[in-house]
Amino acid sequence: MLENFSNFNSILLVEDDEIDVMNIQRAFRKNNITYKIQIANNGLEALSFLHQTKKDGNNLLPKFILLDLNMPKMNGLEFLSEIRKDIHLHSLIVFVLTTSSDERDIKMAYQYNVAGYIVKPVDFNSLVQALKVLDNYLSICQLP
Repeated sequence: MLENFSNFNSILLVEDDEIDVMNIQRAFRKNNITYKIQIANNGLEALSFLHQTKKDGNNLLPKFILLDLNMPKMNGLEFLSEIRKDIHLHSLIVFVLTTSSDERDIKMAYQYNVAGYIVKPVDFNSLVQALKVLDNYLSICQLP
């Protein structure tokens, strides 16, 4: 059961662009969103982090994952495919946050049961608003 593994104070940000990482962190601070943010630069790093967390038995898997799609080594869709196959990770809540508005990417992401697909806003204020809406959404949802 996922609830035994979830740490509702942390998220995993899977993002290879350092500027985007900094902007997302700033947007969280601007909204007074206090999740501890774990950062992975690609799908392989994220998968390794999740497997190590699971292996350590410390029951601290993140509340949710913010996932970019376009990354080196293992892209976001490949990462989704891997976690959906894993009995301990398949229920993790994933929101895609990417520059891709390609209909194929959107359809494929939803086939992997993402909770939402957000195209990265171009300007910082729009990113702040998008993350505020995401936080509000998560605060009213009943999570497993």
